[in-house]
Amino acid sequence: MPLAKRQGQYQAVLEAVLQAQPTWADHGRPNLDLTFEIAKTAGLDIERAREDMARPEMQALLAQDVEDLTALQVSRTPTFFVNGRSLPSFGPDQLAVLVAEEVAKAKR
Repeated sequence: MPLAKRQGQYQAVLEAVLQAQPTWADHGRPNLDLTFEIAKTAGLDIERAREDMARPEMQALLAQDVEDLTALQVSRTPTFFVNGRSLPSFGPDQLAVLVAEEVAKAKR
């Protein structure tokens, strides 16, 4: 999403890509071409985005993202962390329990 942020299209592209995630995200084999088409429909200038992708600072940012994902052991999206603890299984109830546990710890 840094490419969309550079164009002032972050929110629109994020919402479109997340909404369409079941169509482009195939468990470790994402269809990036389809993702770009979805982003384009949401207002992203694809030619400019591809040019931005080649910039050294963008490559460094993407490399840092991959390094962070690896260090945090993020293997899927969304992944939630509360005070450094990851959500063991996805769901609103599980998130509420994790938040409550961390709030209780903070009150001690």
